[in-house]
Amino acid sequence: MAHWAQIDENNKVIQVTVGSNEDGDEGYQWLIDNIGGTWIKTSYNTIGGVHTNGGTPLRKNYAGIGYTYDPERDAFIPPKPEQYPSWVLNEETCLWEPPMPSPSEEHTWDEELGQWIL
Repeated sequence: MAHWAQIDENNKVIQVTVGSNEDGDEGYQWLIDNIGGTWIKTSYNTIGGVHTNGGTPLRKNYAGIGYTYDPERDAFIPPKPEQYPSWVLNEETCLWEPPMPSPSEEHTWDEELGQWIL
């Protein structure tokens, strides 16, 4: 399956749709001719710059509504979690992460304290 993200004038994803890989450029052209707007291909199997099935990753992350397409990085970036204003964008994965790594899986990030807690 081919997946396509429609972006608005601010590069925000407003719609994601699926089509046949067999359609190739015709599928893209159908979107342009019938729906209009700007469409960018996205990969359902790409998360954090890694293709989950061992294939070639595409645009760092699978697009979702509310994501931003960054043309300089050629990447889809999820919205920054509102509850974690201290989190920073990982340039390699284009995902939001706490400002320091977790000491273990048992820890959770406490935004108010700005640290990991058990």
